[in-house]
Amino acid sequence: MTGRWRAGPRSRLGRLVLVLLLVAAVTVFTATVPLLRGFFDLRVYYGTVHTWVRHGGRIYDYRVPGTAYGFTYPPFAAVAMLPLALLGRTAAIAASLLVNLAALVVVLRVLAWPHGRGQGWYRWALCLCLLALFEPLRDTVSFGQVNLVLLALVLGDSWLLASGRGRWAGAGIGLAAAVKLTPALFVGLLLLAGRRRAAGTATAVALAATSLAAWADPAASRFYWTEALWDTRRVGRLDYVSNQSLQGVLARLGETGRPLWATVVLLTLCVWAWRGRRAAVTGDWPAAFALTGAAACLVSPVTWVHHLVWLLPSFAVLIRAGRPRTAAVLYAVLCTSVVWLWFDDASGLDGFLGGSLYTWISLGLLLGLPVGQSRPRLHLARSTSATAPAPSPDSPATTAVPGQSESSSGATAATTGFADAAGRETAGRSPSSEPTGSTRPAAAKPQSSRERASSYTVNPPPA
Repeated sequence: MTGRWRAGPRSRLGRLVLVLLLVAAVTVFTATVPLLRGFFDLRVYYGTVHTWVRHGGRIYDYRVPGTAYGFTYPPFAAVAMLPLALLGRTAAIAASLLVNLAALVVVLRVLAWPHGRGQGWYRWALCLCLLALFEPLRDTVSFGQVNLVLLALVLGDSWLLASGRGRWAGAGIGLAAAVKLTPALFVGLLLLAGRRRAAGTATAVALAATSLAAWADPAASRFYWTEALWDTRRVGRLDYVSNQSLQGVLARLGETGRPLWATVVLLTLCVWAWRGRRAAVTGDWPAAFALTGAAACLVSPVTWVHHLVWLLPSFAVLIRAGRPRTAAVLYAVLCTSVVWLWFDDASGLDGFLGGSLYTWISLGLLLGLPVGQSRPRLHLARSTSATAPAPSPDSPATTAVPGQSESSSGATAATTGFADAAGRETAGRSPSSEPTGSTRPAAAKPQSSRERASSYTVNPPPA
């Protein structure tokens, strides 16, 4: 979102009417067109925690009644979800919606910073309507998934680095990596950027959380790290169309050999390391984190469609770099659920291209996302303040503006506005201020159908 956005009605009443119409249209769309996911993943979490805490069962033995699917995250994730043991099923759903909403607010604030200041309720409302159409976000909310929470934790570190508060960075990444392994790639980004302290913080937090889980349930930790982690069959079929990773593409081609996949992953990581480091060393942390999110989706063995919320930072980078049309086209594709057209048969050239279309978008973002477009003013101020000469009558001080470096005397203004030549600040204004799955036919695979969301709320674990 930028100050150049002038489209739409200008009167307050006209804008209110437009927003209400869009909300109604989005509500009708999400309630009728995509398949509802029935909070299946939340029911996995809920059933696992209740079985573990209230019935003395084991974390990785629980299965949602009528399915073969259970808990697949590291043990610390179960520890973090212990509050579910205090809630009933309806309260757990309400809590999931509230937590996801709070995480979405954090994500939006970080992605819009500092350009989101002064945008007003109208533009934020339009943004939320657009986000409600985004298939990965719809699925995350409808499944009761934790993707948005992890994204918020990681982007919190991105904001700390971009705003010059890097001494506290790393904790969010560490927590996210302890819940799911995919965010661990962001530790690699910190190392590439030379942020050893932040990388150490992330590693220490992840190890501490993992150790806490090992203390809470040693048997579960032993089983996960020695067996469950390496068994991808616990998650689902690799060739399933919802798997929009490089492994999923190869599996749909019938190439299941590990050497080929490892080679493709290595090449992808080399591209990520080159572009990610380039972005980080120029101070473009939004692009660095966006590239890492896209790379994580590509190299993970399993990247379900709802995992692609990690691509959201890429769209913010494209818009900020002056490429809103590219962002709009790619975003629109990710709202269509188009990959499900190849649910039954992803063979042939059309299946290779269309059935893995989201993978190609992730790859395109990794290769073509602009870098070096957004340099944090506070970061540059600290690096230049020591050598900047004092103003003289022959070279008067100039007013700092967004996008330019500024002296340390204007450091505080970097997050709120800009300082004039006399050091006065013009504070920025604060801004005032989902939904479900795919359009494909129902199928027996839980990642894609109502069957996955069928029985738990009717048949909870035995008391």
